[in-house]
Amino acid sequence: MTTTTLAVLVPLLPFLGAACGLLLGRTAPGFVRPLAVLPTLASLVLAVLVAVRQGGDQTIDAATELTPTGSVPIELALHLDGFAVLVAVLVGVVATCVQIYSTGYLRDDPRYPSYAALVSLFTSAMLLVVYSGDLIVLLVGWEIMGICSYFLVGHYWETPEARAASIKAFLVTKLGDVPFLIGLFALATDAGSFRITKVLGTVASGGLHHPTLIALLLLAGVAGKSAQFPLHTWLPDAMAGPTPVSALIHAATMVAAGVYFIARLLPVFEASRAAMVVLAVMAAVTMVGSGLAALAQDDIKRVLAYSTIGQLGYMTGALAVGDRGAAVFHLLSHGAFKALLFLAAGVIIHAAGTNSLATMSRMQGLRERIPDAYWTMTVALLALAAIPPFSGFFSKESVLGAAEHVVTGHTGSTPLVAGWITLVAGLLTAVLTAAYAMRLWLLAFHGRGAEAPDHGRQPLTMTVVLWVLAVPSLALGGLTYRSLPDWFDGRDLTPTLTTSVLGTGMALVGGIVTYAAWRHTTALASRAPLGAVAAHPEGDAGLVEAEAIASHAPAYGGVAYAPDPADPGRLLLGPLHRHAAVGFHLDAVYAALFVRPVQAGASLVRFLDREVVETYVRGAGALPRLLGAAVRRAQTGNVQTYVSALLAGTVVLAVAVLLVATGA
Repeated sequence: MTTTTLAVLVPLLPFLGAACGLLLGRTAPGFVRPLAVLPTLASLVLAVLVAVRQGGDQTIDAATELTPTGSVPIELALHLDGFAVLVAVLVGVVATCVQIYSTGYLRDDPRYPSYAALVSLFTSAMLLVVYSGDLIVLLVGWEIMGICSYFLVGHYWETPEARAASIKAFLVTKLGDVPFLIGLFALATDAGSFRITKVLGTVASGGLHHPTLIALLLLAGVAGKSAQFPLHTWLPDAMAGPTPVSALIHAATMVAAGVYFIARLLPVFEASRAAMVVLAVMAAVTMVGSGLAALAQDDIKRVLAYSTIGQLGYMTGALAVGDRGAAVFHLLSHGAFKALLFLAAGVIIHAAGTNSLATMSRMQGLRERIPDAYWTMTVALLALAAIPPFSGFFSKESVLGAAEHVVTGHTGSTPLVAGWITLVAGLLTAVLTAAYAMRLWLLAFHGRGAEAPDHGRQPLTMTVVLWVLAVPSLALGGLTYRSLPDWFDGRDLTPTLTTSVLGTGMALVGGIVTYAAWRHTTALASRAPLGAVAAHPEGDAGLVEAEAIASHAPAYGGVAYAPDPADPGRLLLGPLHRHAAVGFHLDAVYAALFVRPVQAGASLVRFLDREVVETYVRGAGALPRLLGAAVRRAQTGNVQTYVSALLAGTVVLAVAVLLVATGA
């Protein structure tokens, strides 16, 4: 079987699994779990085979015309390079782990069949984006992911928070997709094709007529899909969905699609120095702002959500300095440890019966209840904080190293200001990342007070997945940073001494300062009496999470929790804590600038429609009704009346004729 055929099967198998799962979900429920896991697992195996055959060598391209258009053709095309095949393996690994984990996490959920089918469709759409060699086919996968996220984020539709979060995620990403679509058409118009290879060939020959405009239009779509400032506000609220969905969205699909898109079409953006500076500014604001917000969140999943936004900022920062190898390297390592963080968080939520870190900090013995989640999350948090030798250290240092090369003048094509912005913001974010990672670890696992509830051991499918993901979180970076350049652009990904010392030093400072603040606040809080912690009844992990979301609804409505007096984040942020907890009021700003004016305009249109347009419509209908009533009254059925009216009319006509004749 050829590599092209194998590549076609990679996105096709999860799609077929989704279709069969939807069809057989009610009639043959026993097939639901196999149909969820096996096609995705088979797709992973095939993705690995495709990667082995491609081997980081020459790009494999294949295409057939999908439909004649009369102008710019649309082709069903594959474009398999080192970036594509490795990202596809990541998608397959995370999707398979999520499906296996979900069989235990949602084992009693009545809507599990539709959930599993949507996860498979989500996976298929992302794989289509990764392998696609045509921008329109890529757009199909891009939009399918949007609708899948709408349904999956709103899985617990009984809660108003989940319904609102799903609508918000859909609308905000669509807001970015409108200029994104315009940018795609403008790009294809200049290139004369939607084929990625032809587009890149046009860029290389200087054939783009409006590179800055096209790049900025495309960046709007990327900002929405990859949750970058200013269109990042949907991602924290999307935590109202099931935790496995969060792992899938944050680690390997949806938000990774925007970063991957820029990496695939980086020469388009490099054609405009202004666009590269805008990309760097967007990355810097995203990194620093999300780090501050994460330090103030009480919901464990919202901490991880803001963490994802910041790590995506690192990836876009690497792209802003023209190093897509570093960006995709961080995408791969981040996918492993972020999936682990969310899946471990699901175990913690089930054990604690709450999403609230403040509540967990009042429990003792939680880490003894869930040792698998404790140790694997510790590994993932160390990778997140970029502590050597964990995978996040190597990938994050590759980003900082790329920025340093620009600053020191080793690369001349990237604007110097973009390098400085990325480097400074990256180092500041290293402090914040270690700080909120340490805070999460301390509050979740080192609480004091009542005994944590005992729900027994977690299902084996959940704990095994945690340890599977712990392996790449620990070793992926150290084992691959020397070989990955052969799969990418050949740029060295070895950590440089300067950024390694600075980045690691900043991370250690952030962690140590947070630990000291925690010790201080804990000592102060110990003087106050502790309240009892209610144990959540035994039950399905997904249902526990749904109830936890409902009980902590204010977090998903943009209102902060009451801060815990032992929370080090409150001490570190000081007066900034209140603003960071609500995402610096961006939702309120957007509501004032966009939502309320639109609602006011809609109210005006409704008033005009009801009071003006309908008045004319009713008036236009009233006159014929009156005439009809008058005519109806004349139709009495009496012959004498008709004859009398005829004679009267004859007399009137005769008089009129006589008057006209006399006047003449």
